[in-house]
Amino acid sequence: MTTKESLDKSATTRRDFLKATATGAAVVGGLSIARGAHAAGDEVIKIGMIGAGGRCAGAAAQSMKAGPQVKLVAMYEIFDRRLQASRKALTKQFPDQVQVDDDHCFTDFDGYQKVIDSVDVVLIACASKFHPMYAEAGIKAGKHVFVEKPHAIDPVGVRRMEAACALAKEKKLSLVSGLQSRFHAGWQETVKRIHDGAIGDVVAMQSMFLRGPYRLVGRDPALTETQYQFSNWYHFCWLSGDDVPQSLVHNVDRMTWIMQEETPKWAFGLAGRSGSFGESYGDMYDHDTAVFEYDSGARLYALTRTTTGCYNNAGDIIMGTKGTCNLGSCKIEGETNWKYPGPGNNPYDAEQKALIDSVVSGEPVNSGYHMNKATMIGVLGQITCYTGKPTTWDEAYNSDLEYGPKPDDASFETEPPTLPDETGNYPLPMPGTTKLI
Repeated sequence: MTTKESLDKSATTRRDFLKATATGAAVVGGLSIARGAHAAGDEVIKIGMIGAGGRCAGAAAQSMKAGPQVKLVAMYEIFDRRLQASRKALTKQFPDQVQVDDDHCFTDFDGYQKVIDSVDVVLIACASKFHPMYAEAGIKAGKHVFVEKPHAIDPVGVRRMEAACALAKEKKLSLVSGLQSRFHAGWQETVKRIHDGAIGDVVAMQSMFLRGPYRLVGRDPALTETQYQFSNWYHFCWLSGDDVPQSLVHNVDRMTWIMQEETPKWAFGLAGRSGSFGESYGDMYDHDTAVFEYDSGARLYALTRTTTGCYNNAGDIIMGTKGTCNLGSCKIEGETNWKYPGPGNNPYDAEQKALIDSVVSGEPVNSGYHMNKATMIGVLGQITCYTGKPTTWDEAYNSDLEYGPKPDDASFETEPPTLPDETGNYPLPMPGTTKLI
C-alpha cells in the first residue's frame, strides 16, 4: 500500500508534469461557488456512487482514503443485492466515513439523479453506455465528477462526453477520468524521456491486453431477458461497446500520451470469437487486433484477447529510431539505457487524491484533453474489427453510430436489442458483411 507521503509526492509530480505539457489538465481561474465550497479543507466532502460494482466501490474506497472529511452518503445501483453488498463491504472498511442510510440507496432508473442531488462529488462506474449521460447530468447540476473508462461506446456518446468536459471547464468543475495511467509516477517520467528524444522518433508500438474474460454472470431465471443483459452488461455490446474500447482503451490512452495526443488517421482490424461460447459470453468477440496509422507513418498494433488457458500479457513496447521502451518496466534500451529508479505509487489512489485535492483547493482538474481521444480511438478500432473494413478517423468520429437504444430511453422495460438462438448463443457481427457507418 502506498503511504500518504508518497501519494502526496506523486500528486505533486503529476501536477508539475501536466503543467509542462502543452495540454495540461489543470485549469486555474476565479473561484466559482462550486469550487470555493471546500477551500478551507476541513468541511465534509460528500461523495456518491453511480454503480455499485467492484470498480465504483474501489473508486469510493480510494476517494475516502484521500481524507477523513470524505463521506460516502448516497448510492445508485439497479440491482439492490449489489448495492447492499457494496454498502456492507465499504462500511466495514470505512465505518466512520460511510454514511449511506436506507433513504439514500436508489435502485430505480432515475436514481442516478437522486445521487447527484445529494452530493458534492459523483463517482460513475457502471454500464459504459450510460457514462456520458450521467457525467453530463452531474456537471449540469454543478457537481464534480469522476467517470470510469470507457467514456462512451460509440461516436455519438464520445461527442456527448466531449460536450460534458467542455461544460465542466466552463463551470470550473473537476471531471477526472478513470484512465489512471497518467497518474503513474514511473510512467510519467518514462513518457517524459520519450518526449525528450530518448528513443528517437516513434516508429511502431505494440500494445496488448491479453487475459481471461471479465466476470461472467449466469442467467437468473427470475430475470427478464433485458434484466439479464443488464446484470451481465460487460458482455453485451449495446451496454459495454466490446473489448477494444472497454479494456484496450487503457493501452490506447498510454500510446496516445506517448504520441503527444495525436490521433491516428485510419485503422484496420481483424477479430472474432474462437473459444468463448454460451449465453454468458453475450455478443462479445474474444479477440481483436486493430492497427492504427499516424501521419508520420508510425503504427500502433493493438491486441486484446479474453480467452482462458492462453498466453497473457498487458504490456506496451514502443520502438523508436534510437531505442526501445518497455513501458510496463519503465525501461529504455538503445542509444540511451535507463530504468526508472524512483518510488512507485498506486495510480488509482493518486487519481482520487487529485480529485479530492481539486475540490479542497478550488483548482479543478479536467481530463478532457485525453480521455475522449483514447475512447474514440478504441471505438474506431472496434468499428474496423466488426466491419473488416479500413476506416478513417474522420469517418468514424463524424458518424451517427449509436448502439441503440439511446441511454436516456433504456430501462428494464426496453425490448432486448439482441436475443440468443436455440443454442443459447447471441448473434455476432460478421466482418466483411456488417456495416456500421
